[in-house]
Amino acid sequence: MAAADSFVPLSQMELSGRGGPQRSRTGKRRRWGGLRQQWKLLGLFEIDQQHEFHGLTCMMKEGLSTAVQNTIDNAIPNELSDDDFKMEVVHIHKDFVMESFAGPVFASLRRSLGMTEKEYQHSLSSEGFYLQFISNSKSKADFFLTNDKRFFLKTQNKREVRFLLSNLKIYMNHLERYPHSLLVKFLGVHKIKIPHRKKKYFIVMQSVFYPDDRISARYDIKGCQVSRWTDPSPEGSQVIVVLKDLNFEGKFITLDQQRLWFVRQVEIDTAFLRGLNVLDYSLLLAHQPLHQDERHQSLSFATLIVRTKKSLLFFTKRGMNSRSINAVSSPTHTGSPFVPEAEKEEESGLQMESVTQQHQLKEGHDTFGFGMEAGDPQGEHFNITEGSHTELRDFQAQNRRLLPNFKNPLHVIDGPEQRYFIGIIDIFTVYGFKKRLEHIWKRLRHPGQSFSTVSPPAYSLRLCQWVESHTN
Repeated sequence: MAAADSFVPLSQMELSGRGGPQRSRTGKRRRWGGLRQQWKLLGLFEIDQQHEFHGLTCMMKEGLSTAVQNTIDNAIPNELSDDDFKMEVVHIHKDFVMESFAGPVFASLRRSLGMTEKEYQHSLSSEGFYLQFISNSKSKADFFLTNDKRFFLKTQNKREVRFLLSNLKIYMNHLERYPHSLLVKFLGVHKIKIPHRKKKYFIVMQSVFYPDDRISARYDIKGCQVSRWTDPSPEGSQVIVVLKDLNFEGKFITLDQQRLWFVRQVEIDTAFLRGLNVLDYSLLLAHQPLHQDERHQSLSFATLIVRTKKSLLFFTKRGMNSRSINAVSSPTHTGSPFVPEAEKEEESGLQMESVTQQHQLKEGHDTFGFGMEAGDPQGEHFNITEGSHTELRDFQAQNRRLLPNFKNPLHVIDGPEQRYFIGIIDIFTVYGFKKRLEHIWKRLRHPGQSFSTVSPPAYSLRLCQWVESHTN
């Protein structure tokens, strides 16, 4: 489907004959065009019966409900095989066909996140309308959210879907190795085919900004300058605007003791993306003030126990076959970032040397968060026995942290006064021939300025430097 407004709801599709129905459809489209200009300001709105995407999202709901039910009826394997990564399941419905890719793999990941299939199914197929998000992104993709705003559905082109599926094993391997990764969590890949219309691929992702009830500001950060300013919404307005790098200048992400963990995890995740030869990904950032009781909850021993169990959850429930995943050549498998040969010569001076982890160990800082600070280097306050030191070293090697007792904990980091929602998204842009040409053109067009289209090593380093300089 080349244009968003070319989609007609099922009720209109059935009437798309000659004469009156055609004129009715044209009039409806014009009315919708006027409404859309108003709704564009809001950024987020319900896809009700009058919306151009109502029919499509209804089919998505039905197809996803069936796909998840298939997973419920067939137990998730404890170990993933190569066939699970290649699996394609087709479900034929009355008005469309839905195809799901690598279902057991994504079900395994959902389980590792502590999510039940019934819970996932309910959110995707509840009676409430899906929501459409209209952003100032240059992407031609359509963005939908479930009614509870927990999951994002985004249309993708065939190349992007192939890229994700071909790298799914090493993506899962990265999450296995670094369970508290900030990378966006992909929960499903599907294709929907509607008669006489272009087939659509779409992915389901966990929303980084969930729950968003009290979020006061949102940013999309790429670490550069060109086209990185967005006009803020008027003060007191309910308009949802995602701001950019230049809007954040003069501000800081204040994390205090968790700063070192955050800087290190961004280094780890961007090194992984560099190994995939991708660029133009974004660090999504939002914040909201902590309530007074939330600022002091870390002092509660009971809360500490709950948070510790939550932090361990994303290791004990992952349930993936390490042999089948680790056997794949991966940029994270050797322990050092992989840089494609084509990039080594061009960016030979841009090799990152991560010193943050060494600094953490030197200062006695425990990234897992068990209070191992300078005054408690052995973690004595928590009775860590000698036999536990091996496990503790494993936690440090995985760059774990003490997760907050909050929904969506993998993408939430609490500072002294603010709660931050952070994740890395849009990881499908490969640095191929077209992007190299774009890089040359932008160097001529914007001399002396930083822009998004640079080689993966340069992009990774620059984003890490932005994080380093904008956190305290």
